[in-house]
Amino acid sequence: MNAPDAGRPACGTRRRARGEHGQASLELFALIPLLAAVALAAAQLLAVGYSSVLAGNAAEAGALALAGGGDPRAAARDALPGWSRAHGRVSVSGGEVRVQLRPPTLLKALAERLEVSAKARVEAP
Repeated sequence: MNAPDAGRPACGTRRRARGEHGQASLELFALIPLLAAVALAAAQLLAVGYSSVLAGNAAEAGALALAGGGDPRAAARDALPGWSRAHGRVSVSGGEVRVQLRPPTLLKALAERLEVSAKARVEAP
């Protein structure tokens, strides 16, 4: 016994398949701005983290120079890569070297608000 409708889909199923043609492409196209925003936020977090590491290294280099009798400001600035020297500030107070650095950003609104800082201290013997 072979049923005549065994190989054909039901009428409702066929209509639904035609109405959903291209639905996945449309959903992907709608998600592109969200994916771009997530990628931009992740890149900004990486830039802030990297700037924090750079500021810590520069503060440590300044503190080591202070302990050795050298110029802590020059040592801290030399420890920063070229792109970050223009965005960094070094201050020395007593035995403490503090480095403040603005991380790179693509959004001008964030450029003035983001800043990382690190400090290193030298104890007198």
